[in-house]
Amino acid sequence: MNYILFDGDVRNSLLPFTYTRPVADIRIGILTIREKWEKHLSLTTTTITEEYLEEKYPMVEMAENILINGSFCPTKSLVEKVKNLSENEAIFKGDDVIAFFTTDTQEEVNFEDYTHIEFEDNLLKINNTWDIFSLNYEAIQQDFDLVTEGRTSQPIPEGTRYINKENIFIEEGAEITFATLNASDGPIYIGKDAVIMENSSVKGPFAMCDHAVLKMGAKIYGGTTMGPYCKVSGEVNNSVLFGFTSKGHDGYLGNSVLGEWCNLGADTNNSNLKNNYAEVKLWDYETGRFAKTGLQFCGLMMGDHSKCGINTMFNTGTVIGVSANIYGSGFPRNFIPSFSWGGPAGFTEYKTNKVFEVATVVMKRKNLVFEDKDQRILEHVFEATSQYRNY
Repeated sequence: MNYILFDGDVRNSLLPFTYTRPVADIRIGILTIREKWEKHLSLTTTTITEEYLEEKYPMVEMAENILINGSFCPTKSLVEKVKNLSENEAIFKGDDVIAFFTTDTQEEVNFEDYTHIEFEDNLLKINNTWDIFSLNYEAIQQDFDLVTEGRTSQPIPEGTRYINKENIFIEEGAEITFATLNASDGPIYIGKDAVIMENSSVKGPFAMCDHAVLKMGAKIYGGTTMGPYCKVSGEVNNSVLFGFTSKGHDGYLGNSVLGEWCNLGADTNNSNLKNNYAEVKLWDYETGRFAKTGLQFCGLMMGDHSKCGINTMFNTGTVIGVSANIYGSGFPRNFIPSFSWGGPAGFTEYKTNKVFEVATVVMKRKNLVFEDKDQRILEHVFEATSQYRNY
């Protein structure tokens, strides 16, 4: 069977992260949503997404296909139902379609002609950007069970202090030196060739993906994910870093989500709680204004390739788009559009030729190439977000 992941109706509410990826390529827990499905299905998947992303994330259609809503995280029971779908059948969770069967000769899909299969069990569904960190506790546990099932952890190195050894899994090549691992409240997963340096303190649930680095004296609280090749120091609480992102120095990051190829300068801090303890509002790309989140704790949302200078201070509920560069003293505004250059004193437009120069250098440091298709995606995002850059 051929499986295709589609964005569904949540794509706009997951901006700025879905400017540069399909919904299914959001990381939550240890794995991206796509990786979760592929591991459960033991098959690769393709994607139906925005036209400008298709070159990087193509769709492959066959005679028979099952389309899966990329905002849902799979479980064993859901995957079994998906595998057993046949023609004119669809799985729903309330009003949301999870998956449905289709053929390459089918001109349109009318769910009134489908047999509806209601899925009763609880599922993780990513509807908004803040769901990525608020659901991350549970997502780490689900992925930990999936990734470690039937496998044996590498031994915990001598000199490491730990609690609840059975809830700690260390992949081959990982290095841990005189650290503290507390897995009493949730699992701790340490990926291949990851490094935890001296005097780091980690409290689960925590996911550290391949080649990530936790620097000396770091303090990591539960619900935190470091994607592949991320580098972290300072204090981090309930935050998700997608991959290739650095918070390499002291400073606080809490209840936040950072995309790929971001960098936080030394002593950067974000607020995750308003002084009056009021509900946090975040910029809503669909309405063009700030909207309620229902959360008391909510920090920073930073899109791919964005960076900030040393001593940057982010207010509660700050949203930064793609390829922004922030610096200067004081608090910048709570919504910083994509391709902005500046800070509290004001912003100008960050030209794409300069963005591409930086991206080329940054990716080369990880032995990766900033490809033409990546450039074309950012060019599209530059044009699509011009309406917000009315400084």
